[in-house]
Amino acid sequence: MNDMQRLLNALSEVRDDVDFAHEDHLVEDGLIDSLDLTRIIAALDETFDIHIRAGEIEPENFNNVDEMLALVRRYQKR
Repeated sequence: MNDMQRLLNALSEVRDDVDFAHEDHLVEDGLIDSLDLTRIIAALDETFDIHIRAGEIEPENFNNVDEMLALVRRYQKR
């Protein structure tokens, strides 16, 4: 399973009613709220064995799966 599929699986466990694969403005359009964001961060940490720092919790890092995957990959390179 590639990283994008792992990400989409993790996100579907957080909110199975959101089409994460096709939405580009998750935060801006209010499709996810602060509680969802907290759960998404926890899911990313667990799925990819990373720890996202508070300073990187910016809406632009979570608006779509491409941005989330880019964030994950930055942490994987550390």
